[in-house]
Amino acid sequence: MAQRFQTAVSLLYPPRCLGCGEMVERDFGLCGPCWRDTPFIAGSVCDACGVPLPGAEDGHRLECDDCMERPRPWTQGRAALLYKDRARRMVLALKHGDRGELARPAALWMARAARPLLRDAMLIAPVPLHWARLVRRRYNQSALLAQHLSIQTGLVQCPDFLVRTRRTQPLDGKSVRQRFADLDGTIRAHPRRRHRIAGRSVLLVDDVMTSGATLAACTTACLEAGAAEVRVITLARVAKDA
Repeated sequence: MAQRFQTAVSLLYPPRCLGCGEMVERDFGLCGPCWRDTPFIAGSVCDACGVPLPGAEDGHRLECDDCMERPRPWTQGRAALLYKDRARRMVLALKHGDRGELARPAALWMARAARPLLRDAMLIAPVPLHWARLVRRRYNQSALLAQHLSIQTGLVQCPDFLVRTRRTQPLDGKSVRQRFADLDGTIRAHPRRRHRIAGRSVLLVDDVMTSGATLAACTTACLEAGAAEVRVITLARVAKDA
């Protein structure tokens, strides 16, 4: 009966490409052209933020210029996509276009990128939204990604471990210095969730990393709450043009 029901649903609502809407064989997939046009990150990457680096891996820690200039408070970081072209459109659709169904395949891509980061008993925590922004947007895209990433990895998530204590203005167009200044002291661990993090590794989840200011503020909050270490995974990473 379940198979018949699934067949009937497929006939009424055939699976479509997440990128362009063309029909595909399976739900939550990309067609061939969209897959080719989606900038997945592979090869040598910065061990701190996941941005692609030239050359081959040599067994030593590699870091990009940004991460060497501004050392990150977290231990390691990865990203699944470069924030450009079709990937940028999908991230914006998830964030602002009410396309929550994108979180499921995105979490699968993130789980693959995050394999070097995963540790036993690690706690997954999403980057929080301020409550006023959450009311207007109706969902936190980072929490959706964390929820599906928990399913993919088998790790426990705590969707409200971190809270924003102050609403900040949009960071778009601001300098790196302004971004870090605006976010200073704005994120704290939930007082009723602190016990869950003592001595544990934390995997922070966000949709996009640009300067790293938001992830740095979240990492500081986790470490102050007693986390043993923090690692970060994002769906996409903004990278400078070569």
